[in-house]
Amino acid sequence: MVLTGHCLCKAVTYSVDVDKPLLTGYDHCDDCQRQSGSTYSLVAVVPKDKLTVNGPTKSWAGMGSSGKAVHRIFCSECGSPIAHDPDAAPEIIALKAGTLDTEIKRKLEPDTEIWTVGKLPFCKENLAHPFEYMPE
Repeated sequence: MVLTGHCLCKAVTYSVDVDKPLLTGYDHCDDCQRQSGSTYSLVAVVPKDKLTVNGPTKSWAGMGSSGKAVHRIFCSECGSPIAHDPDAAPEIIALKAGTLDTEIKRKLEPDTEIWTVGKLPFCKENLAHPFEYMPE
């Protein structure tokens, strides 16, 4: 099975040659809250070498907790966030799971939360594997 998705305007499409994500979870860090405009970012972590992106993207790099850059990739046309790509973990990329095709994202089973230190107090859902910061 291939995971596929696209941005809001469909100018950017992507596919990942894997059956399922390595990890699916909530990222509660402040940067993800700001990028998503919500309480957390639902991410699907996949091997970067299995990802193919087509269409016009831009990126912005901010400093991650590792002291290395985190590249936030988004559609240059509609601004939809597509992924974040941390230099500290060059083998993986975290897709913004809301951009996955509908039939795929409906089958996701998030079980991990990272950066729970930044979790907003009104967010009451608790997943099976919480991490106060980024797991090692």
